[in-house]
Amino acid sequence: MPTAIVWFRRDLRLADNPAVAAAVAGSDRVVALFVADPRLRAPAGPPRLAFLTSCLHELNASTGGHLVVRNGDPAEVVAALAAEADAEAVHVTADFGPYGHERDEAVEEALEAAGRRLVRVGSPYVVDPGIVRKGDGEPFRVFTPFYRSWKAKGWNPPMPAPPRIHWVEGLATDGIPPAPSTSAALPPAGEGAAHECLEVFLGGPAAHYDTERDQPAADATTRLSPYLKYGCIHPRQVLDRLGCSKAHEKLRSELAWREFYADVLWHQPGTARRSLQPAMAGMRVDHGRTADERFEAWAAGRTGYPLVDAGMRHLAAEAWMPNRVRLVVASFLVKDLHLDWTRGARFFLRHLVDGDLASNNHGWQWVAGTGTDPAPYFRIFNPTAQAKEHDPDGAYIRRWVPELVGLGPPKVFEPWKVGPEPPNGYPAPIVDHGHERAEALARYAETKASS
Repeated sequence: MPTAIVWFRRDLRLADNPAVAAAVAGSDRVVALFVADPRLRAPAGPPRLAFLTSCLHELNASTGGHLVVRNGDPAEVVAALAAEADAEAVHVTADFGPYGHERDEAVEEALEAAGRRLVRVGSPYVVDPGIVRKGDGEPFRVFTPFYRSWKAKGWNPPMPAPPRIHWVEGLATDGIPPAPSTSAALPPAGEGAAHECLEVFLGGPAAHYDTERDQPAADATTRLSPYLKYGCIHPRQVLDRLGCSKAHEKLRSELAWREFYADVLWHQPGTARRSLQPAMAGMRVDHGRTADERFEAWAAGRTGYPLVDAGMRHLAAEAWMPNRVRLVVASFLVKDLHLDWTRGARFFLRHLVDGDLASNNHGWQWVAGTGTDPAPYFRIFNPTAQAKEHDPDGAYIRRWVPELVGLGPPKVFEPWKVGPEPPNGYPAPIVDHGHERAEALARYAETKASS
C-alpha cells in the first residue's frame, strides 16, 4: 500500500484522531508531520507557544521519535514533503478558521498540481461549523436554539488509537521549535496530560460544576481549555464521559459554546476583527494618553478594583483565568474604561495559554455588546458586586492581590474605604464605576440614535 502523511495541526493526539485512522487504513507507511507556520506563530504569545512546544515533544514521543517538523509556508512545505516521501495523500482534520481554510485551499492546489490529494477527515469540533442551521437554512445567531439543534445532531463515540502505526523513518526534520521564555506556570502538556486532567475533574469538581464553576476560589472549572485548543483531547472524548446530571449538562453546554462561536466565525470570518453587529462599530471609544495609561493599569492588575486586579495577575502568573473572571475584567475594560474590545481581545490572545480566535474574540464581543448576545450593551458588570457574589470570602482576591491579604469581607472588596487610602500601596480605583456605567449607557444611546 502507498505512503500517507498525517499533517498534525489542532489535533495533537493519536486516539480519536480521524486523520490518523484514515491514513493508517489506507496506507502501510505513515509520515507524521507538523509545519511550524510563521503566520500562526507570529500572533501567538510566549505562553501559548511554550505550551505548543511541550505538546509537540509529547506527540513526538508518541510517534516513537518520528515526528517530522518543517518550517515555512505550508503550501510549499507540505507539497515538497509529499514528493520527498512519495505520498499519494495528506490527511488532515479540517480547519474552519479564516486563515486555516485559506491555507488548506492553497495546500490542496499545490498537491493536486502534482497528482496528490489533501484528505480532510473530521475537525476539532463535535459538529462541524456550518452544519447546524435554522429551519430556513440560515445560521443561528443566538446560542440557546443553536444548542438544542447541536445536541439533536448527535455525534459518534470516540475511537481508540490504531493498535499499530508504521511511522516512516529517516526523513529530515527542522526540529521542534524551542520554547520561548515565559514566567507563567503552564500545565503539563500532551495527550496523556489531557486525559489525566479530565480524570481529576470527573473525580471531583464535576459533581458541582453547575453551582461552583463561577466561584474562582473553588477552582471548579475543567482546566481542559489548553488541551482542547491544540487537540490533545477532542470534545467528543469529554462528552462521552458525561451523564445526565445538571452539572454534566452545564459542561455539555459550555463545550457547545465553543462550537457556537466557531460556527459564527465560519459564517462571518470578518468578525474575528470587527463587530458582528455593524451598528455597534460606531460606538465611541477612548484614545490617547489617558486611555493608554488606563489600559496599562488594567493589564498590570493595578486598577484598584480587587477582582479585576486578581484576574489580571492570575493571567500573568498562569496564562489562564476562570471564565467568570474573564467576563468581569473584559467588561471593566470595555464599559468602565471605554476602550475598544479588540484591544482586550488581542491582549488575551497574547497572554492566554488557551487563546482561541473564535472563542476569545466572540466572547469579548458578547461582553462588549457587539456580538451574538440578544440583550447586549446594557449588561455592565459591577466589579465589586461580582466579587461579593462569586468570591464571598475574598479568598481568590487575597491569593492574587497580596496587598489585601490582611483584609476580610467586606473590606477586601472595597479597600479604598479602609482608611485614607488602600493598604500596602494598593492603588485607589482609577475610575468610579457608577459614573462610568452611566457614561457607557450614554454612549450606547448615542450609537442607537445614530444607527
